[in-house]
Amino acid sequence: MPSQKKSNLVVLGSGFAAFSLLKQIDTNTFDVTAVSPRNYFLFTPLLPSTTVGTIGFRSIIEPIRTASPNVRYYHARCTHIDLEGKHVVCQGEVDHRQFRLPYDLLVVGVGMVSNTYGIPGVTEHGLFLKDTHDAQHIRRRIIECFEQAAQPGVTPRERKRLLHFVVVGGGPTGVEFAAEMHDFLREDLEEAFPDLAPHVTITLLEAADQILNTFDEELRAYTTRLFQRRRIRVRTGSLVIRVDRESILLRDGTEIPYGLAVWSTGIGPTELARALPFPKDRGFRILTDEYFRVHGTESIYAIGDCALIEGKNFPATAQVAQQQGRFLARHLKRVERGRSVDAFRYRHYGMLAYVGGGKALADLENFKGRGFLTWLFWRSAYLTRLVSLKNKLRVLFDWFTTFIFGRDISRL
Repeated sequence: MPSQKKSNLVVLGSGFAAFSLLKQIDTNTFDVTAVSPRNYFLFTPLLPSTTVGTIGFRSIIEPIRTASPNVRYYHARCTHIDLEGKHVVCQGEVDHRQFRLPYDLLVVGVGMVSNTYGIPGVTEHGLFLKDTHDAQHIRRRIIECFEQAAQPGVTPRERKRLLHFVVVGGGPTGVEFAAEMHDFLREDLEEAFPDLAPHVTITLLEAADQILNTFDEELRAYTTRLFQRRRIRVRTGSLVIRVDRESILLRDGTEIPYGLAVWSTGIGPTELARALPFPKDRGFRILTDEYFRVHGTESIYAIGDCALIEGKNFPATAQVAQQQGRFLARHLKRVERGRSVDAFRYRHYGMLAYVGGGKALADLENFKGRGFLTWLFWRSAYLTRLVSLKNKLRVLFDWFTTFIFGRDISRL
């Protein structure tokens, strides 16, 4: 008797939600195809550490092809979904060739992109921190600023500008980058550029009246005090209205010269998510039911940052996306086998953030921690969440070599 034909499942994306689904999906039940312009999964919580060389870029990525060997993968981006024909139109990321993929079930997990809020000059002059190539650009620019400032004939005013590192956005990513930049300066750059180190300034701009607004109030205050004792100026209530090539203009008229500007203010929809004819909220997130089925469809699901369960507002974090991907993998299997399913329930494990100098924050349900011991917990927690033994060993080795030999300051 011939075996029953497997349902054709197409997954768009390679972030936490899509990757967790691909790792958990039953390939004996589904014929799975993944499509993403990025052929690897990126462990984004440690991305700020790569900007200064605390850990290597390849230590926090996991190739999709080897991580999910039973999943067919295409290095392409989806440009259109044909709802009537039940196929997706894709374009190769390298050769730009178009092709179509039929689906029985479709999962949209394309994530979000950095949000510029329409502010002039951000895309042209600011550097984002969403992917490895962003971190590589930031790392290269840091070294360029120091090397330029060290050249003979540079005026004091120009030197001050080049050595001013501005972070726009006081969320966890912005705070962690500022902390990593402080460590890089104190532990490595002061020795390599002793004459320049006293002229370095790090400024953190936040439009709201506080940084880390999702953290406990006491932990926010602790971080602000800690930054004030270092070379990190925290300016809250500072709304950026324009970014020029060498300066940032605030709404109050203040002009801030800079050598490097990192934009980390929030996330917005991808072109695909914006264009899809599905019900969305004001932030263009696709509305779903509690099983992640897109409203008005029977065979399309949406998970991760690009989606929102109607009536709920989960934070756009890695742990939320990861839980959604795992849930949907189990849900689809049970539905395929005709079993009953329960709705998605999010379990909050708390939030962690590195604040520099061997100190971190932990905002957990039953524990609010800070300092050195919390930093050890932060490192161990992230180490256990890395998806493969290879990544765990690489990150451990990177931390060890950085501690012994310092960070590399070469411009590559």
